[in-house]
Amino acid sequence: MPVIISRMMRATAFALACGLSLSAAASAQTGEFRHGLSTFGDLKYPPDFRGFGYVRPDAPKGGTLKLNTVAPFDSFNPFILRGVAAPGVGVLWESLLAGSGDEPDAAYGLIAESVAVAPNRSAVEFKLRKTARWHDGKPIQAEDVVFSYRALTEKGHPQFKLLYKDVAAVEALAPDHVRFRFKPEALLRDLPLLAAGMPILPKHYYDTHPFERTTLEPPLGSGPYRIGRFEQGRSVAYERVKDYWGADLAVNRGRNNFDQIRYDVYRDRDVAFEAFKAGEYDWREEFTSRTWATGYDAPAVKDGRIKRETLPDATPSGVQAYFFNVRRAKFQDVRVRRAIGYAFDFEWSNKTLFFGQYDRMASIFENSDLKAKGVPAPEERALLEPFRGKVPDEVFGEAMRPHVSDGSGRDREGLRKARDLLTAAGYKVVGNRLMNAAGQPLEFEILGFEQSFERVHAPFVQNLERLGIKASIRFVDVPQYKARMDDFDFDVTVMRYVQPLTPGIEQINYWGTASADLPGSNNVAGIKNPAVDAMIDRLMQARDRASLTAAARALDRIVMHNHYIVPQWYKGAHNIAYWDRFGRPEKKPAFALGFPDTWWIDEAKDAVLKRGAGRN
Repeated sequence: MPVIISRMMRATAFALACGLSLSAAASAQTGEFRHGLSTFGDLKYPPDFRGFGYVRPDAPKGGTLKLNTVAPFDSFNPFILRGVAAPGVGVLWESLLAGSGDEPDAAYGLIAESVAVAPNRSAVEFKLRKTARWHDGKPIQAEDVVFSYRALTEKGHPQFKLLYKDVAAVEALAPDHVRFRFKPEALLRDLPLLAAGMPILPKHYYDTHPFERTTLEPPLGSGPYRIGRFEQGRSVAYERVKDYWGADLAVNRGRNNFDQIRYDVYRDRDVAFEAFKAGEYDWREEFTSRTWATGYDAPAVKDGRIKRETLPDATPSGVQAYFFNVRRAKFQDVRVRRAIGYAFDFEWSNKTLFFGQYDRMASIFENSDLKAKGVPAPEERALLEPFRGKVPDEVFGEAMRPHVSDGSGRDREGLRKARDLLTAAGYKVVGNRLMNAAGQPLEFEILGFEQSFERVHAPFVQNLERLGIKASIRFVDVPQYKARMDDFDFDVTVMRYVQPLTPGIEQINYWGTASADLPGSNNVAGIKNPAVDAMIDRLMQARDRASLTAAARALDRIVMHNHYIVPQWYKGAHNIAYWDRFGRPEKKPAFALGFPDTWWIDEAKDAVLKRGAGRN
């Protein structure tokens, strides 16, 4: 998924709580202009705030931050379906408002200095800063906002058309004044948010550069960085714009502190880790439990040149799972999907492969209060009751919890339950293969691009073999993987989705019918379920946190009890490692990692490292 789209999905955390309706004719009077928007409640920061509470406003600027990625890139255009966008390329463009890292659902002026929701809640308007500039010095104007909406929805990644489907028009009222009008039937709380989070693109640049093409020509932006030196598929550097127009804004003070941010591409995680220990790059978040537990027995760790920390994570942990492609006939029976899930022995994997570092994921809103618990509360039951008989009966009982194995790697109870489900679905073992009534074997391919996952897949495949199911593992390169996923050309794959603090329209892209056949969408499972759609609709219309929670929990029950996924694991914390050359604020933002956003190069620490102090 393009970088900028991921950024927009996270932006739903600052959706404005407004039930939107209008008469068909639509030109609402301007509401009260404010310095920001909040979804459920007041803004934390006043109009004259000088900076977020989790930054050091006078943080020093300078130095190079070196990072890594395992995805080779072939484009600087993250707004279209084709190509693999360069890592970090989203820093080139700004949006109308910027989110706060210590509020769950608030945003403040960036390109726009103020924002107003119409009294009849039919539109949202933004007044642009006269100081906002493109990197070529030309002002950012309302016509750029209008162009951005049209380009993204008409020529951009198909997800943009879905995200902005309830926008009726974007109108330039003056060079520095723009209005988003919403469709009469739209009742979505998130519409002002979506307008505020849209990436703003330069019309005059794309008048002479085809928007819909992949390109390695550095595009024109307005953000704190521009593209510097790069080598296709191998490295890219972003250079801080010295005269960046937004440097002194309250939302930017103490941020964007590195003169250069460089990404180097490594062919896999293991190679990248060895490069980190050799000092080839500066900072990594460790997602491999084996590496975190055993891989840091190195001189630079022992003598303190490399620091390791576990930082708390107050945000939903997201979805980490095997995803079934239910477009395939073999996966359309929920009993088959559920049976396959029994073959994934989390307890054995966690003990043997992950050093006990993870918990089992059991919810699409894991690590948050939105997670379904126990039996449905009255508010949830009221939402679910119209779908009785159309969703699994289990939806009305206890929240789904994955089977807990005996941790042996050959869990007989789990495999017995799987066999019972498969028999009920019409399968029987012939020889050593599981066959359906038509004599077709149950077999599938697990598609991925990271070889490090083979150790996770292999025991899963062995347990499936014990059931008579033939599963194979196939790893391809990143461009081929992306192409196959964009076309939904797979049986089973592993995906991770980030969930926002205030979920909304992005849930359509994850689970909704409208995105099931949309090329490149995140509904990789191909879910087309009216009950799911209804819960997403109620989620998007929720006008208070209690209603939001009830809808999210009901959605959670339906998705999890339909077994569209085999949940894997989560960790409600960040494991990070870094070379000791950084400074950072004392306070971490509650709902963000804070890196690289608020960190900086500490000259004294950096000098010690460069002198080789403490080397063995």
